[in-house]
Amino acid sequence: MHDVNHKLFLKKKFDQYFLKDQNIAKKIVNSLSFESYNTVVEIGPGLGILTQYLLNQNPYHHIFLIEIDEELISFLKKIFPIYKNQIIHRDFLKWNPEEINLQNFAIIGNFPYNISSQILFHILRYNQYIPECIGMFQKEVAKRITSHQGKKTYGILSVLVQTFYDVKYLFTVREKVFFPIPNVQSAVISLKRKNENTNFNKSMLFQCVKIAFNQRRKKLKNSLQLFKHIPNFQEIPFLNKRAEELSVKEFLQLIKEIEIRK
Repeated sequence: MHDVNHKLFLKKKFDQYFLKDQNIAKKIVNSLSFESYNTVVEIGPGLGILTQYLLNQNPYHHIFLIEIDEELISFLKKIFPIYKNQIIHRDFLKWNPEEINLQNFAIIGNFPYNISSQILFHILRYNQYIPECIGMFQKEVAKRITSHQGKKTYGILSVLVQTFYDVKYLFTVREKVFFPIPNVQSAVISLKRKNENTNFNKSMLFQCVKIAFNQRRKKLKNSLQLFKHIPNFQEIPFLNKRAEELSVKEFLQLIKEIEIRK
């Protein structure tokens, strides 16, 4: 990797923390399986520490980089000139893979802390195209994503991500390997898309899970009042439980029961 003065590129508005440790960068890239895809989209490549390993180890795979910072775009095109046409100057949250006809690709990235949850929701929006994701998150967020029913950390992210993906907490990353040094630890997690039947109302799932956890102290029969008009509402299973008591499978059963009665 080129010697770079990280300070020259740092912009607070993008919540940037540049990874400096080559061994961790290599470990993150090595976490990709390449089992059912040969295209990788890197979100927020920054100064290219992950990118170099993506390109070195997988020269025959297709790599796309999505970066919002115009100055970093120019830098990346200089150090990876062969790939300059695959470097996209966009906000990932507004990016649609159908724009470049991408239909089967993995995602990798050191995700900005302030939008990491939004990045996940955007991935879920296009989950049919994304069989795998390896991402670095704030450790607290990583714990929430991988949490299970009954735990305080179990919530909206846990249920929605685990509906579509098998999640795995891979390893913790210490603060000192970043510039600037953050106040929190980070963690890398893996998402591998489930092959199970996804024949359910996706938008209703999102709606119910968000409402239920935003009123997590209430029983579902009280928090899901918007459905009380449907026939036999009181007979729907799980309504006497609170959101945190339901497993991912039980949330899916709940959605299907509501759908049947509507």
